[in-house]
Amino acid sequence: MNILLLGSGGREHAFAWKLSQSDLCDQLYIGPGNAGTAAHGTNVALNPNDFPAVKQFVVGHDIQMVVVGPEEPLVRGIYDYFQSDEALAGIQVVGPSAGGAQLEGSKAFAKAFMAEFDIPTAAYREFTAENKQEGLDYIAKQPTPIVLKADGLAAGKGVLILDNIAEAQAEFKAMLEGKFGAAGSTVVIEAFLSGIEFSVFVVTDGDHYKVLPVAKDYKRIGEGDTGLNTGGMGSVSPVPFVDEALLKKVEERIIKPTIQGIKQRNMTYQGFVFIGLIQVGNDPYVIEYNCRMGDPETEVVLPRLKSDLVALLAALSNGKLSQIDIQEDRRAASTIILVSGGYPEAYEKGKAIHGLEKITGSLVFHAGTRQDGDQVLTNGGRVLAVTSYGNDFQKALAVSKTNAEKINFEGKYYRKDIGFDL
Repeated sequence: MNILLLGSGGREHAFAWKLSQSDLCDQLYIGPGNAGTAAHGTNVALNPNDFPAVKQFVVGHDIQMVVVGPEEPLVRGIYDYFQSDEALAGIQVVGPSAGGAQLEGSKAFAKAFMAEFDIPTAAYREFTAENKQEGLDYIAKQPTPIVLKADGLAAGKGVLILDNIAEAQAEFKAMLEGKFGAAGSTVVIEAFLSGIEFSVFVVTDGDHYKVLPVAKDYKRIGEGDTGLNTGGMGSVSPVPFVDEALLKKVEERIIKPTIQGIKQRNMTYQGFVFIGLIQVGNDPYVIEYNCRMGDPETEVVLPRLKSDLVALLAALSNGKLSQIDIQEDRRAASTIILVSGGYPEAYEKGKAIHGLEKITGSLVFHAGTRQDGDQVLTNGGRVLAVTSYGNDFQKALAVSKTNAEKINFEGKYYRKDIGFDL
């Protein structure tokens, strides 16, 4: 079949790498893609949020499957757009409807969903500009740390964990006044949960589900998990502390009621549910839902997925998901993200990347790159993901670190302590 993959980051390069390996994939197009995705298919100049342009391409190139990488097109309703158009209704879109995507698109929606279906999560309240003073008073009475979350999409940066009441109140006001744009028009204030985080990925047709390899990512810019939140600085899979007993609790207390809730709410959902979790004591709690695969977790999850990805995704719409056998590579995979100087705040683009031809023993997934003639240039905050296999995550990380040192561009930075807490 002909497949269109939407997106341009490291997640999409990993998807392109995996999709192109399938015998079921005839032509793979990536819109817009990056300098790395071009090795696995054809990059096309498409904005994933420009649905009419996506339609024109899909119809003109006999596309049978559209794989949506980033969250924004899903929250904006690309699935619904296809379903409501006679020329597109027969084409499979991998992802939920706009209603299902609200699990990521609105933190308040997700919290209410978890409360309704008795899914363990932190206690919370939500506030808007209309009851700002009530929110400030609420913060004043809370123990620290305090967690503030922009309700809407904020590119992975809309969560603040603050140790000081006055600072939390100031940030709360800044969020309501537009610090994260419209995403912060509602702010969710959560109780802080102390524990260790991990991520579980489920693929579902809204009825059945399959669990993909478990991963753990590292969001803070600084070593020792310090500094500002980023879109992710590295990831490992499997996660040593996620044993069979913990995973069983996740499945019984979280995955099953989540899928049941999707069914009871009559959400159309044929795609990925990314469940961000924290282990508190011996019990798992949900931090957040995403309506797509995570980044940089995808860069370790897909390398460990031995099953045919196209067959797995096709099963979401042909009623055969329950028949799919998920096979995992027994090796560990670890990825290190190389970022631009200044990220996640102001950074420059267009820096020449050198040393890619020297890499051996690692997969290099491009995130923020573009091709300029024979030269690959930086084109984002997160630039490259260096992923390696090993008998355990430490051995895999050692290979990734060796190769990360071979790659150079002005301002290059990466965390050397991924997995430090394991």
